[in-house]
Amino acid sequence: MKTARVMLKSVSAYSQSRAHTEEKLSKETHKAHEERTWRERLHVDEKGVVFIPPMAFKNCLSEGAKYLSIQVPGKGKTTYTKHFESGVLVTDPLSLGIKKEDVSGEWLHVPSDGRRGGDKRVWKCFPIIHQWEGDVVFHIFDETVTKDIFAQVLKESGQFIGLGRFRPRRNGFYGRFMVESIDWS
Repeated sequence: MKTARVMLKSVSAYSQSRAHTEEKLSKETHKAHEERTWRERLHVDEKGVVFIPPMAFKNCLSEGAKYLSIQVPGKGKTTYTKHFESGVLVTDPLSLGIKKEDVSGEWLHVPSDGRRGGDKRVWKCFPIIHQWEGDVVFHIFDETVTKDIFAQVLKESGQFIGLGRFRPRRNGFYGRFMVESIDWS
C-alpha cells in the first residue's frame, strides 16, 4: 500500500448541499423555513466546524479516472477506472476550519424537484465557501495506480470534475481545485 498526502487549494468557490430533514414549524412559511435551516446543508463535525467528506475526494478521483479513460499499458483496452474505484481510499475528512455560523449563503431560484429544467421553481439558500485549502490523505491499495497516473488523474479531476454542489462535472463552476504538492510514503 502507498500513501499520498496531497495539499489541495481551491481555484473556485465550494458549495455544499447535504440533504437534511429539518421539519417546518407550525405555520412556518417556505421562506422562513429556508432562512432558518439552510446551514443544515453543510457537513459539520461535533464542534460545528465545516468539513469536506472523504468520499467527496474519493468520488472526484474515481470520476476523473473514468472521464480521462487512460488505458493501462499492456492490458489492451482496459482503463484505470476500476483501479481507482476499488483501489483508492480516503478515510479522513478535510476540516475547513470555518464555523457553521460563519458561512455565508447564496440565494438561488432553483427547480423545486432539484432536476435541471424543472417547471416549478423555489428560492433556496446554499452555503458557499469562497476559499479553502488543506491536506488530504489518499491510501492507494492497487499497485496498478502509479505515482504518475495518480498525480495526472488528481490534477485533471480538480480541473474538470470538482467537488460539491454545482461542480464542473455537473455543468457548474464551483469546487475546482489545484494540487499544490504530493508527498508519497
